[in-house]
Amino acid sequence: MKQTLQVRLSQHLALTPQLQQSIRLLQLSTLELHQEVEQMLASNPLLETEEEFTVSTPELASNAPAETSAAETSSDTGAEAETAEAPELSGEDFGGTEREDWENGTEKDDFDGIRELPSSSGSGSGDDDGERESQEFAELTLAEHLAEQLAGHHLSPEDRAALQVLIESLNEDGYLEDPLEEIAAALIEDEETREDLLDRLRIALRLLQSLEPAGIAARDLSECLVLQLRACPKCPAQVIAILICKGHLELLARRDMRRLMAETGADETMLREAQGLITQLEPKPGRRFTQGAAAAIVPDVIVRKSGREFRVMLNPEVAPKLRINDLYANALRATRGGISNSPLGGQLQEARWFIKNIQQRFDTILRVSQAIVERQRGFFTHGALAMKPLVLREIADELGLHESTISRVTTAKYMATSWGTFELKYFFGSGLSTEAGGEASSTAVRALIKQFVAAEDIKKPLSDSALAAMLEEQGIQCARRTVAKYREAMKIAPANLRKAL
Repeated sequence: MKQTLQVRLSQHLALTPQLQQSIRLLQLSTLELHQEVEQMLASNPLLETEEEFTVSTPELASNAPAETSAAETSSDTGAEAETAEAPELSGEDFGGTEREDWENGTEKDDFDGIRELPSSSGSGSGDDDGERESQEFAELTLAEHLAEQLAGHHLSPEDRAALQVLIESLNEDGYLEDPLEEIAAALIEDEETREDLLDRLRIALRLLQSLEPAGIAARDLSECLVLQLRACPKCPAQVIAILICKGHLELLARRDMRRLMAETGADETMLREAQGLITQLEPKPGRRFTQGAAAAIVPDVIVRKSGREFRVMLNPEVAPKLRINDLYANALRATRGGISNSPLGGQLQEARWFIKNIQQRFDTILRVSQAIVERQRGFFTHGALAMKPLVLREIADELGLHESTISRVTTAKYMATSWGTFELKYFFGSGLSTEAGGEASSTAVRALIKQFVAAEDIKKPLSDSALAAMLEEQGIQCARRTVAKYREAMKIAPANLRKAL
């Protein structure tokens, strides 16, 4: 075999560590970015923050001017300490920040019955006292709340231990999932002693079910609702409601009025009163104690109307103010051989890259948000009904970025508007044909369906076919199956389940 030498010229994308970090930071959510910053601060002594980096909901009513920060970069042999803070929080690009080629270098295929009511048992009022009460509950765990109520009871150590076992067995919804027999068997092997423990657990369960919130420690939904109904004032409708919850919940979910009247012996008026009592109950008594643990959505971008224009700015609460530590940087420059020969030279370069990539992340988010607001001005003026069809490629072509970059930017990033806080992906949607030859956004069609359902007669709810006909009257061509898909996506029950008794 003859050996030869050949020269070939080819092009390929090299993902440098800096480029990989840029891509990774771009797709992080606000909470994940906060965690990434904390990890970098802990691992790199050359990186520091000017002030505590906190994540909180901004005060949208504030008109205070945005804080301006600068980024000063020294050369490798530099004479000045480097400082790089958060970008200027305005509708303009970050000053002095150059966009790198990484924005265009990513791969193309990189993206692409009884209803549960949040109302609490009881009055369900929405006054300020009720809100403060919910906030207080959110600060306590369910176990702590129950323990506070038991503090005033004079119990033997055995009874208190039995109660503690039951409390620890409750799930986050406040239900006792394990049967008492299984709990007793897991604690004691001796059969005679186990029977004594089982009796003690039954007594402890009755005491636990008498505590607040009503319905706690129920074994199933039926028992949970019955416990709450028994805590309500006695009336004829309460008796019928308890009877329904004990054995006829399926009939109530199907709105089978005739069968309910036959099974309970109640007339139509009484059944409606009973249904009103049941719909005010809380199917998950422990839910309000877990609401505080849920991560709040913090908007990355805030949109405010200024005259006829819309001002897009970054949320100052989510932009970390980072800089190079002056003490370490000066010490590195004073060492023999300079920064390049120091073991910490690599960490200095890593800190520079991290600060620059953070700035690029917010720069890209701001540019994409500005392009979205410009194309969806109808939404910011009139609401979801005025949403226009929009796809990722349109924004990508306008900004000179790649579709996958737009996908990363719009995932888990949120925009605060006068209509609420929405994920950036919310502003993208396919189009449906109209009689006029144009297109209507799928988001606008969903909003229109929701509006139709909200205004329907609850005794004769609109079917999917009726909704499709109403859309056609508005000039929007939408098949019944498409209406059903949109309705299910909005978690709207079908017509037979929306029908009132």
